[in-house]
Amino acid sequence: MLGMFAAPRVNMREDYGKVRRVQRRLVSLWRPLRRVPFRQTAAQVGNRMIPVRIFQPTDRRRNDILVFFHGGGWVTGDIATYTPACAAMADLTGCTVASVNYRLAPEHPFPAGLEDCVNVAQQLLDDPRRAGIDNAGDIVLVGDSAGANLAAAVSLVLRERGHRGPDRQILLYPVTHWDHNPSTSPFDSVREHGEGLRLTNAEIDAYFDLYVPDAERRRNPHVSPLLASDLSGQPKTLVITAEQDLLRDEGEAYGQALADAGNEVTIYRVPEALHGFIQLPKISRQMRDAYEVINEFLDAELAAGQCAPSSGLASS
Repeated sequence: MLGMFAAPRVNMREDYGKVRRVQRRLVSLWRPLRRVPFRQTAAQVGNRMIPVRIFQPTDRRRNDILVFFHGGGWVTGDIATYTPACAAMADLTGCTVASVNYRLAPEHPFPAGLEDCVNVAQQLLDDPRRAGIDNAGDIVLVGDSAGANLAAAVSLVLRERGHRGPDRQILLYPVTHWDHNPSTSPFDSVREHGEGLRLTNAEIDAYFDLYVPDAERRRNPHVSPLLASDLSGQPKTLVITAEQDLLRDEGEAYGQALADAGNEVTIYRVPEALHGFIQLPKISRQMRDAYEVINEFLDAELAAGQCAPSSGLASS
């Protein structure tokens, strides 16, 4: 049954343009899209504008602004194709969601997309009134997959540059390491779930080839956050992984590394979930499970304790 949801087997190095067109076509067929309330705006960086799509929840229950970086291997996806997921995120959290349309590879390889995300986050954190709030502490970075990689890297970059960073970040099945070769990867999930499911080892290798063509640069902590020599001073972090995902172990390892560096961390593994589950319908069990944990994270200070991945809430 899980295999029925496998991503199309395409040569991403050659067919990324076709994949983008198919994604846009599919989202255009999503009938509720016509009723999704959002506002289109942009952040200005020099002479260039970075599009940002703002989603308001039907019932706003929190002051938090979720600054969202979409997934898609740094190559596919955009604020249009993630509109259903962001609308669901706004309604399920009761938060405003600001989805960032960062530049994609291979037209704009690393670090172009990362710099877009850094610039948007920095502008909002330096002047939260841009987001319609008074307190920068209400800004939460959120990303899924490659977007979670970008969120983690943004937090690292802002600290390194001496800027105010976010107080909280939510990383959904993040990419944190460069090696997804079953023969050399340090993570068992790469060998257990790297074929036939939603994301494969071959596909993520293709994404890396397009995003960071120079293989040596993939060890840069801004590409592989797990390799950062100093993870101190990072935001309170929620890491959510999917049980049936090749990225599972590296995401949990990053959460543990953050905790070992003295940060407050919660790690949660969604049972039986596939990579990309954040784009499932709101009624899905995996979505309900994940958002229950997300809402608890948004509502409460993280309690001290042992940080251990599980199919349940664990914190440190």
